[in-house]
Amino acid sequence: MLTTAAQVLAENNFGDTRTGGLAGPMGLFLILLLGAATILLIRNMNARLRRLPDRFPQQGGPADHTPADAAVTDPTGGSTAQESHPTAPNGSEQRRNG
Repeated sequence: MLTTAAQVLAENNFGDTRTGGLAGPMGLFLILLLGAATILLIRNMNARLRRLPDRFPQQGGPADHTPADAAVTDPTGGSTAQESHPTAPNGSEQRRNG
């Protein structure tokens, strides 16, 4: 049989057949998977931001470099007891967050 151009164009090949029945559930699965990944990433970044100090020490420019033979000062001021910052994580939190 000889098919004409009208018969080829008249065929219903627009995707409304039953062969693509998995596209809807697969799309839903991917959307839920991306949503769960986004929630987990947001929680992880919030936990990391909470662990940052409130303020960072001032960083000096190139003129603030000390010579190699300069005396090293004790950053604790010579005290042997460490002071506890109220928002600093304790030992168990540091090991857990490690």
